[in-house]
Amino acid sequence: MTSTFTAGAAGFGTGLSLIVAIGAQNAFVLRQGVRRQAVLAVVAICALSDAALIALGVGGVGAVVVRWPGALTAVGWIGGVFLLVYGALAARRVFRPGGDALRAEGEAAGSVRRAVLTCLAMTWLNPHVYLDTVFLLGSVAADHGSLRWTFGLGAVLASLCWFTALGFGARMLGRFLAKPAAWRVLDGLVAATMIVLGAVLITSAAVTGPAGAIVIPARKM
Repeated sequence: MTSTFTAGAAGFGTGLSLIVAIGAQNAFVLRQGVRRQAVLAVVAICALSDAALIALGVGGVGAVVVRWPGALTAVGWIGGVFLLVYGALAARRVFRPGGDALRAEGEAAGSVRRAVLTCLAMTWLNPHVYLDTVFLLGSVAADHGSLRWTFGLGAVLASLCWFTALGFGARMLGRFLAKPAAWRVLDGLVAATMIVLGAVLITSAAVTGPAGAIVIPARKM
């Protein structure tokens, strides 16, 4: 039986693995942190947006599973495949790095209003955000049953910790994250986490019957 702590820790690790992937949103938060411009507003938008989307994923996918238990099998297979693909792509970046890194350089954000609008656009107009938070985290959370909200809380905490560290610790993190080698290490951790989670989801789906109940082989007499 999964404990509350285990479910929360799993949510934290899964959420962090999805959030730290290099991208425009992380680069924007880093730049704002280095320049110390609207850092609190940007961090708050990113963290609160993730919290809302994660809640939507945990509640939405969880509600579907509760109403139609057989959906857990489909969610497990689809979510597991997506996680394996994510893990494979991260592993590929480890062995075939493209030299990417987060850069603090770029056009200044200007006013707080402009920074807020830019951050909102990067968060809510990015289709990958919905895939990560609503579907992937929602599907993994559904596998935790009654503890899915504990899992979701762990993922929300991971988002808050990451964006807070990236925004307010940009002066120190900027030098580390500007090195491609640092992202190879992070991608390695992401790949391992995603592949393990994907395998767990698929294995769980494989031993789940059509009605959503665990299939226990009959004992031979």
